[in-house]
Amino acid sequence: MINDKLNILYASVEIAPFASTGGLGDVGDSLPEELANNGLNIARVMPKFKGIEEKWALKKSVSIIIKVEGKANVVDIYKYKEKNLTTYFVGSKDYFERDNYYGYSDDNIRFGLFSKAVLEMLIILKIKPNILHVNDWHVGLIPFILKKEYSHIEFYKDLKTVYTIHNLQYQGAFDNGTLNKLNLSYEYFDIDILEYYGKICYMKAGIICSDLVTTVSDNYAKEIQTPKYGYGLDGVLRKYKNKICGIVNGINYDKFNPQTDKYIYYNYNEDNVIFAKKENKHNLQKEVDLPIKNVPLIGMVSRLSQQKGIDLCIKAIEKLANSEIQFIILGTGEKLYEDELARLSDKYPMNVKVIIEFNQKIARQIYSSSDIFLMPSLFEPCGLSQIYSMRFGTVPIVRKTGGLADTVKPFNIDKLIGTGFVFEEYDVEQFVKAINKALKIYWDSNKWNNLINNCMEERFSWENSAKQYINKYKQLLDYDDVTIKTT
Repeated sequence: MINDKLNILYASVEIAPFASTGGLGDVGDSLPEELANNGLNIARVMPKFKGIEEKWALKKSVSIIIKVEGKANVVDIYKYKEKNLTTYFVGSKDYFERDNYYGYSDDNIRFGLFSKAVLEMLIILKIKPNILHVNDWHVGLIPFILKKEYSHIEFYKDLKTVYTIHNLQYQGAFDNGTLNKLNLSYEYFDIDILEYYGKICYMKAGIICSDLVTTVSDNYAKEIQTPKYGYGLDGVLRKYKNKICGIVNGINYDKFNPQTDKYIYYNYNEDNVIFAKKENKHNLQKEVDLPIKNVPLIGMVSRLSQQKGIDLCIKAIEKLANSEIQFIILGTGEKLYEDELARLSDKYPMNVKVIIEFNQKIARQIYSSSDIFLMPSLFEPCGLSQIYSMRFGTVPIVRKTGGLADTVKPFNIDKLIGTGFVFEEYDVEQFVKAINKALKIYWDSNKWNNLINNCMEERFSWENSAKQYINKYKQLLDYDDVTIKTT
């Protein structure tokens, strides 16, 4: 337990289970929970998107006025408390009661309003955190507004900000007219603050104005400071490199547990994993109409985009589909990739099954039934799917980038150590070579069983990651107590 005066407000537009499209929401669920378990006084805040109030009993706390687009907007603040964690919701009928979370022409205004409301609600509700921990481009304006507009107010004195980049590719760049619409001075349209190739950039604001910048893996923290992975912000990141660090994401090992998972056909642990995975494979083969036989089943659960290496997967399947291998892919995304994968499924019905949807139940069945899991990402800030796959005893094949390089250890055939197969270049030949290497070892049951056990014994829990965040918080606040040890 740590000093109870350490108070954190965690701001994210996605927090599972309230609203989530993937990793950002998963982190918003698990990290604050683990921080609370470590004794921090932590609360969360997110937009009240459409439908949340219908599923959870929110309690309205207060209404506040936020000026955007030249008018006074009534914003309602709601509260939901569960166990030792309180979540606040910023509600606006005009800006958040919509069918989707993102993708609107006024996203700049929507999340600008949210950022201003977060800061305003603190003083009205008398919430006094030591640290504001904000996540991704949507809330990049929070450190900026705090530093440039609110720093003279006594209430906000000494409030520190941590800004976490989950994916640098999405930066929140908008026309400079946004400043006027958010009632902010045009003087901020400056290359040393918000200006970004003729636009303003929310993520740049977060990087420059926060006290600490974190990314979701150590390797990604280094990669984004290069032109190849920096997406135009590498120069800014190099300039502020002294306040950048990487902390790898974790998973909740109780929620992702093959021994208790309600979605999978046959529960298991390290003692009966070999038998159980074979039973699970046969059940999944039957359910998705693949031939029921003991061949390597290669799975993938992913957003269907170039970032995730789907183009490499399509090319690799074309080369391997006539072999004694089966592929099962679950996900949604870019129509080009959805159509190409559907074509492969039609072309190779005995070898390839593609399910174009987001389905948590089928995802868990793929993790628990597959022998091999593919993640050949072009870039990957952290990635959670490779960690999920190892948790379920499914061997990952990944490209050496970002968090994939930090979490998957290449398997050493002689020493029988390591947890998967890693290839370096974004190249289909290297990818196929890695798959074939895995397939060769698959047929050596002693080595393969050892590899499965290595995967299941690996741990990337939030417990260790949370302790690293706590140490960073304490450093920002000049705490003089002993640093919490991490494993």
